This record gives sequence, C-alpha cells and structure tokens, in this order.
Amino acid sequence: MTDQRRSGVLACTALLLFSISPILSAAEPPNPSRKLDVWYVPTPSDIVDRMLDLAKVGPLDVVYDLGCGDGRIVIAAAKKYGARGVGVDLDPARIREARANAKAAGVENLVRFEIADLFTTDLTEATVVTLYLLPELNRRLKPKLFAELKPGARVVSHDFDMGRDWPPDEYLKLGTDGVYLWKMPPYVDRPGPKKEE
Repeated sequence: MTDQRRSGVLACTALLLFSISPILSAAEPPNPSRKLDVWYVPTPSDIVDRMLDLAKVGPLDVVYDLGCGDGRIVIAAAKKYGARGVGVDLDPARIREARANAKAAGVENLVRFEIADLFTTDLTEATVVTLYLLPELNRRLKPKLFAELKPGARVVSHDFDMGRDWPPDEYLKLGTDGVYLWKMPPYVDRPGPKKEE
C-alpha cells in the first residue's frame, strides 16, 4: 500500500470513528450497574390484566413498574387504558426488550423505560405503582412509597405483601397467584414525618 493510500485509509477511519463516537458514548452499559435485586420472572398476562383492573387504571394515570422486565405491565396499561407509564429496571437487556415491545405495541409515545434503581427512582408523579418483587424488597420500599406517593395513589403487588403492619385494602386469590392492592392514605395517617395535604 502506498503512503498516499495509507493516509487516505487512516483519514477515513478517523472520520468514521469521530462520527460514531457520540453513538458509542451514549450506548447503554452491557451489564447491570450493580447486582440485580431479583431474578427475572415475568408476570403472566392474565395476572397483569387483573392487577390493572384492581387498581382501576384509567387514561389519567401514570403507572410506574419497579423492576419492569420486558415492560408488559406499563405497555398493557397504555394499550388497554391509554395510561402513561414508566418502567425501571437495572438490567439493560430487559430495558432494550421493553423498548422494542413498546414500539411493536405502538405505545412508545405513552411509555418510557429507564435503566434505574427502584430504590432511587422518583415516584412523585406515579398514581399507580406495580411490583413483582420479593417480600423483603416490598418492605424496604414502604418508607419510599409513604414519602413520595400522593394520597389516593395505588400500589399493586403480584404475589407478595407489605408485612403485617400494612395490610392490603384488597386481595385477590387467583389459583396459585395472588394480587394485593393498597391505596395511599392521607399524609397525616402515614408513619414518619408528616407532609401537608
């Protein structure tokens, strides 16, 4: 290869790398930022429907799914009820899958998916929070739910409760599965520091 041709190849390579470097820097990390809280087990579609029905999701709701997996809960809320939704998960592979599923369902304008920690995600805009975690994670989330959710917001959990000190407002037994619903009480009735209504 001549020096002139080598220079041309190097220049083209440099230009290509320069043009794609913003794409590379914006790429999602290949692995979760920390160890996952739970392993991925999707909620069956019929249970998703019962969770959303029990929470009385409607077009004015903003549904947050903590540990969203493939995004099926917020996608169903958007598709069936016209609700907006936010799914958070630590696993970039699940977030990529959820975004692809939202696009395939035609609801990408109503939902968004973020690689984020469920314990640090801001829940103040949520009117419905959905969970399929483990009992100890639900209990760790309680102070955050009490601190950030407005009165009347609903929390729906597939299979796992919040402990004896916060019994559900409703419970559905569905074969081997269960669905729990809590309605957030007024601030004055919550444990911890009180907020103004």
